[in-house]
Amino acid sequence: MDAGLLVLRLLAGLLIAGHGVQKVSFRLGGNGLAGGTEEFRHDGFRGGRLTAVVAGGSQIGAGLFLAAGLLTPLAAMAAMGVMTVAGTVKWRKGLWVQNDGYEYPLVLVVISVSLALTGPGRWSVDHALGLTPWPLWLVLAVIVLGPTSGLLTRAVLHRTPTAPEGAPRAQAAD
Repeated sequence: MDAGLLVLRLLAGLLIAGHGVQKVSFRLGGNGLAGGTEEFRHDGFRGGRLTAVVAGGSQIGAGLFLAAGLLTPLAAMAAMGVMTVAGTVKWRKGLWVQNDGYEYPLVLVVISVSLALTGPGRWSVDHALGLTPWPLWLVLAVIVLGPTSGLLTRAVLHRTPTAPEGAPRAQAAD
């Protein structure tokens, strides 16, 4: 069981961290911070550069902490939050990744939930520090707070689309 948790943590954690590296650098096929900033603007988010830095940093930190099994519930919460935002960007395209859908972010959210529930296993920093098992109330709280924080971030930072100039505006319903 511990070997399986280690493999799962390493794979998911390093993928999440790599996703963040792409947002803020030219490494791993990224387009640098300017490219990450433009990606967020293209997806309708405010904040530009700061949004890209915070999202990328959150993904890097959450991914590395998950991979190490360090503060696992908190790392899982951060991963759930950023990947929930990613899922909302792709929501309209449907589930499947072949259509640029939300399948990949959903899988990473579910893996993060699973790691929060199971714990990181014996081959983890949490175990070495004597931090496991984590209290159930904390695990349940992070499972709720992770996606909720992602949805709140989306609500606060996402711009409402505006109609192009000259286009008719929608009438308010009475």
